[in-house]
Amino acid sequence: MNYFKTFLLLVLLAGLLMVVGYFLGGQTGVLIALAFSVLFNFGTWFFSDKIVLAMYHAKEVDQSSAPNLHRIISELVDEAHLPMPKMYIIPSQSPNAFATGRDPAHSSVAVTEGALNLLSYEELKGVMGHEMTHVKNRDTLIMVIAASVTSAIMMVSRFALWFGGGRSSRNNPLGLIGLLLVVILAPITAMLIQMAISRTREYGADRGGAEFSHNPLALASALEKISGMSLMRPQSDLAEPTTAHLWIASPLSGAGIANLFSTHPPVQERIKRLREMAEFEGALPNGYLP
Repeated sequence: MNYFKTFLLLVLLAGLLMVVGYFLGGQTGVLIALAFSVLFNFGTWFFSDKIVLAMYHAKEVDQSSAPNLHRIISELVDEAHLPMPKMYIIPSQSPNAFATGRDPAHSSVAVTEGALNLLSYEELKGVMGHEMTHVKNRDTLIMVIAASVTSAIMMVSRFALWFGGGRSSRNNPLGLIGLLLVVILAPITAMLIQMAISRTREYGADRGGAEFSHNPLALASALEKISGMSLMRPQSDLAEPTTAHLWIASPLSGAGIANLFSTHPPVQERIKRLREMAEFEGALPNGYLP
C-alpha cells in the first residue's frame, strides 16, 4: 500500500510539473517538465533520505561514539526483527527525532543532541521505538518522498509566481487563470499531502514504539517533555515546513485554526492513548505514573 501511495505522489508531482510547463512554454514546456520530473523522481527514490539528513547536518555515529544510542537501537531491532539502521545525531538542542530510508534494509534513524540530553534511557528507547515502527511499517519511504514532493510543489508555485508573466501567459487569459490556480493550489496540495500521510501514522507508531520498548508511559513522558520544550523554546532550527511531518513531534507551532493543518495529531491525545494502553496492560513502571 505504501508503494502504491508513493507512486501516486510521484505521478501527482509529474502531472503538476507538466501543467506548469504547458502554461509557461506550451508543448515544449511539457516535454521539459516531463524530463525534469523523471530525473527528479529517480533522485527522490534513491537520494531523498540523504538529502534530508544533509539538510539538518546529521552526523553518522557508531557504537564507539554513541554507545547508549547503539545499545537502544540494538535492543529494538532484536525486538522488531529488523536490520540495524544507520544512526545519526543532529547538532541541535531542540529535542526531536525521525527515521528515514526507502526500506528497512536502507533505513536510518536520527536524533537531536537536545533529545539525548533531555530524555532518560527508557524515554529515549520509547522515542526510537516509535521511529523503528515507522521503519518496520515502511512509512519512511512515503514520508521522505512526501517531503521531497512537497518541496518540489512549493518550488513550482514560486517558479510560476516569478516567471509566469511570460508572453504566452500575458496574451492568454486561460494561461493567467491556470497560473493563478497553480500558485494558490500548489501549497495547499503540499499541505494536504503531509496531513494525509502523517496524522494517522503517528498513532500507529506510538503503539508500536510502546510495544517494542515495553513501556508506554516512558514514551508518553518523552512526548510530554519534547512538546513542553517546544513551547518554551520554539524549534526554529528544525521548523522546515516541508519536513515537519518526519519528526516524532512537529517543530512547528500552531493553535486554533492553524492546528487543523498540523502534520501531527495533538500531543495530549497521543499521551492519553499511551497512558490508556499502559493501564490496559497493567504496565505502570515506577517513575512513570500518569
